[in-house]
Amino acid sequence: MAAEPPFIRPDVKVFLDALASMGGVPISEMTLEEARQSYIALHGMADAPARELAVIRNLSCPGPEGEIGLRLYDARETRDPGPVIVFYHGGGFVIGDLDTHHNLCTEIAYQMDLPVVAVDYRRAPEHPFPAPIEDCVAATRWIASSPEALGRKAIELIPIGDSAGGNATIVVSQQLATSPADVPIVLQVPIFPLASDSADSRSLEEFADGFVLTKAAVEFFGAAYAPDPKDPRAMPILGDHSTTPPTVLVTASLDPIRDSGRDYGAALSQAGINHVHLEVKGGTHSFTNLRQAVPSYHTDLERVFAAMKLMLEHAQ
Repeated sequence: MAAEPPFIRPDVKVFLDALASMGGVPISEMTLEEARQSYIALHGMADAPARELAVIRNLSCPGPEGEIGLRLYDARETRDPGPVIVFYHGGGFVIGDLDTHHNLCTEIAYQMDLPVVAVDYRRAPEHPFPAPIEDCVAATRWIASSPEALGRKAIELIPIGDSAGGNATIVVSQQLATSPADVPIVLQVPIFPLASDSADSRSLEEFADGFVLTKAAVEFFGAAYAPDPKDPRAMPILGDHSTTPPTVLVTASLDPIRDSGRDYGAALSQAGINHVHLEVKGGTHSFTNLRQAVPSYHTDLERVFAAMKLMLEHAQ
């Protein structure tokens, strides 16, 4: 008996059909610069506009191999001590940057009414594993201990990121659990993260092509990033989950790496960690950055913010 086709939302199908009609070279067949430009172009075409905020400021902090670029977002000019959200962008540790996720970061800062600091970590293949993760950890520690430079005193941290940034979110939480920063992590928000090896997963085969992220792209990123599959800094499913902070985990039902995120949710359940797992039904990878092209994705992102607020409220 043939498998039943997956549910695809009407507005998602319109977007996927439009992408298919454009044709174009698969990312796995592009040069590195072409791949990075295509990612910028996709977000420029499909992402919701940036919010206007009181503060959007570039800054930097020391890293393992030089300065790490940061960008501070805040809906308020000044702010009392409180939580600070640390954002790690997606793009397979290869193609994203501060600008590809600028609009999303303004939305997070506006909706959560908290400062957001985005991390411009080193990218592969110029800087393969574990360089990007080392930068994310170093930047998070600096954010926790640098109120004068930020103009805001962090008393709690909230790591958040999409895709590769979701992986970084989990790894940063694990790293800071073994060697704590100056302030605690009170919530983590991995969004469609790669948490376990997806190579043999059912979702990678089922959604290998035609759903924004492709199997070939996953393999392209993996070849560039060159992670060690036995190292928890690459595959955080291998890490210690007993010290995991409360979590809002987000997956998408049409995502090739969906099952990796589901594996992580199962590990959190097994460890008894308080978490909310939201799955975007009939939606794709990168839904956070496609909200203009797919209007229903606005609601999905608002559900993520509502879950974050719920978890923070009950953490008090």
